[in-house]
Amino acid sequence: MGALSHLRIVEIGSAAATAYCARLFADFGADVQKIEPKQGDPLRRAAPLTHGGQSAWFAFLNFNKSSIVLDRSDPNAASRLSELIEACDILLDGRGLDAADCPDVDLAAIRRQHPGLVHLDLSWFGDRGPYADFAATDSTIRALTGLIKLVGPEQGPPMHAPDFQTGILGGLWGFIAASSSVLGRMQDGCGRASHLSLFEASIAVTEYIMFEAFSRGDIMRRIGVNRFWPTFPVGIYETKQGWLGVTTVTPAQWRSFCEMLGLPDLRDDPTLVMGVDRLQRVADIESRILPKLRQRTAQEWFAEGLRRKIPIVPMPEISDLVADEEKRARGAIVPVSVGGETGFSAGSMQRLTGTPPLRGGRVPDIGERQTRRETVARAPAPKPVAAARLPLEGIRVIDFSMGWAGPICTRTLADLGADVIKIEAIQYPDWWRGVDRRPAYVLEQMYEKSVRYCIMNRNKRGITLDLTRPKGLALAKRLLADADLVVDNYSVEVLPKLGLGYDVLSELNPGIVMMSMSAFGAGSVYRDCRAYGSTLEQGSGLPSVVGDAGGPPVMSHTAFGDAVGGLNGCAAVLTALIHAKVTGQGQFIDLAQIECMMPFAAPWIVAHSIDGRPPARYGNRHPDFVPHGCFRCAGEDSWIVVAVSDDAMWPRLARLLGREDWVIDATLKTAAGRRAIEAEIEAAITAWTYARDPDAAMTALQAAGVASGVARLPIDLLHDPQLQSRGFIQQVDRAFIGKHPQPSMPFREAAEPFAISSVPPTLGEHNREILGGLLGLSDAELEELTHEGIIGTEMLMEEQLVKEKKRAAG
Repeated sequence: MGALSHLRIVEIGSAAATAYCARLFADFGADVQKIEPKQGDPLRRAAPLTHGGQSAWFAFLNFNKSSIVLDRSDPNAASRLSELIEACDILLDGRGLDAADCPDVDLAAIRRQHPGLVHLDLSWFGDRGPYADFAATDSTIRALTGLIKLVGPEQGPPMHAPDFQTGILGGLWGFIAASSSVLGRMQDGCGRASHLSLFEASIAVTEYIMFEAFSRGDIMRRIGVNRFWPTFPVGIYETKQGWLGVTTVTPAQWRSFCEMLGLPDLRDDPTLVMGVDRLQRVADIESRILPKLRQRTAQEWFAEGLRRKIPIVPMPEISDLVADEEKRARGAIVPVSVGGETGFSAGSMQRLTGTPPLRGGRVPDIGERQTRRETVARAPAPKPVAAARLPLEGIRVIDFSMGWAGPICTRTLADLGADVIKIEAIQYPDWWRGVDRRPAYVLEQMYEKSVRYCIMNRNKRGITLDLTRPKGLALAKRLLADADLVVDNYSVEVLPKLGLGYDVLSELNPGIVMMSMSAFGAGSVYRDCRAYGSTLEQGSGLPSVVGDAGGPPVMSHTAFGDAVGGLNGCAAVLTALIHAKVTGQGQFIDLAQIECMMPFAAPWIVAHSIDGRPPARYGNRHPDFVPHGCFRCAGEDSWIVVAVSDDAMWPRLARLLGREDWVIDATLKTAAGRRAIEAEIEAAITAWTYARDPDAAMTALQAAGVASGVARLPIDLLHDPQLQSRGFIQQVDRAFIGKHPQPSMPFREAAEPFAISSVPPTLGEHNREILGGLLGLSDAELEELTHEGIIGTEMLMEEQLVKEKKRAAG
């Protein structure tokens, strides 16, 4: 039985985010009914197309659903839709993105009659603010969220990935909103209504750099293709055969990388110890390392990197992903059939081992109802009570995660009301506090002044425990015995070696859900590969479809894989918690963060697996929208993305450009017709935008109804008028830092976002509250633990750590 087989979902409107959210439910057995107009969801015609003319993008988003056709002209359509909604658990409403001829219904009346209904409403920007009525596309959203401007050649134009990213990010956040509401309903019977902004949802990928800019200032600029601020080398490099993803962050990784390449002078150069210093000598270093990398194949370098513990990974082509036997065995690549064609798609990345997701399926034809594999009774919900409570109140999470991916998962749970207890050690605090152990750093408590740590750890309680010592381990087990969930993003063997593997915890607490968020998965042949968020993107296949035809593969400027892995992890644990609440059964989740990046390349996986053709690369153009691109504006390095996303938009743009002849030219009424003079249209847009400030250009374009978005830097978001009008950025006052900004979640149940109720914990801040108050330790016991170094509130310096290791060994 699927973990969500008791849920019934209705999906309305045409939107990738809504469709992906619904597919995440369908992956675990939910009965998803997709409402389409008689001509079908417009996404059925979105590129890339298979040889048989099927949309590979639509196929990825919609297998294992049923299609129900409701013709808006039918006088009974509205009543039929109302009946379907009244009978469902969750309504996923994408009409704020594209209504797709969906009949109108009185949702307020339905909710009055069915107060347990969970309703998720999606829009591009939310219901208010200066952008609320803007026309938008995937690329214009990414431009506005700071995800485009830092990618590409130094002189421009900025280079951006093809569409499909905001839909996946929005779908993940939508699933988090809806599934957490299901958990809340199990407690209080209330069906929550949530409103999701895709603009805000996409900020999850760039918020880290946005808030680093708050602390470091306006210092980030585009530094070239496959270059990654603030360290170097991080990028994708050509080898004797294939492309190799390289990430060097720590001094040790840089030294090992130089030794591997036989460059001892670079290894020993004291001016190149830190990545930020190496960025000042990019040309010199590349002139030395590029010829060396071309002497061996990507696979050979990968094997050598494994031995030396360097985060390097071969960059796969789409054909490599389709043929990857390990990914098929794990369910990351699954069979799919669409319109009589069969191939493969990216599967579910939420690798629940007790109630695994479906492995592939059929894409419904228009109006086709698919037979469910099992019939499951809907889970009863308590009678609604008038209680103002957060949806995850009453759920306890033990959080062993550090950095970005794990903490954004547990931060989201904490924002939704879960009691998250973060466990660090004075010997090894969260590495996002900083890894500098020199006396000045520790004595000045710089580890308490990291904004990026604070962004990821609000609304949590924090304790310290040395898990390598019997007393520390015993206290951890006492906490875990009464917990609902435990999360870690260490290497797969760390917690089991400490005696905290799932086999131990499930005996201690049969209802516990445990998630391991490793880079490649517990059973992967790559399990020992060191990885960062950049490594995950490099190994996902996505860079192979980004960039110009004939050019190198292109990666983004932020550690994309971390945020994406964290959001997938959150979706996975919510699924498992729903199942645990229904059945009392816990389970282990083996989440591979690299697999979480694969949905961004999914349309090309589907298309290539069916027809074998290599993916087309469009640069900043688009297979469906003409024109589409990133255009220069007045001012230094100023750019705007413009996209004519439907034919009705074209005459409005042509008039704005002063080209009435284009308005009346019948051959230009369709995107296919405009393709013949695409370069001429692009030149006219450039001439128009180059004379204008980017914000003025966006204002004029949007007033005319043309989708557009200024290519912003992440720091610009701190003062973005749309975010300010919606209260997205909240101010928090914390010890050691003072007032600093914090992002909100992109969905909300009321006019204001979910509040930040507690500041990020200082190291060991809640030792007494949790170990004393919750576990009942006396003051004398706490003092003894502190004396023994099992708990504490101050990070150890290097010499202290060395002494402690010697004492433990002796």
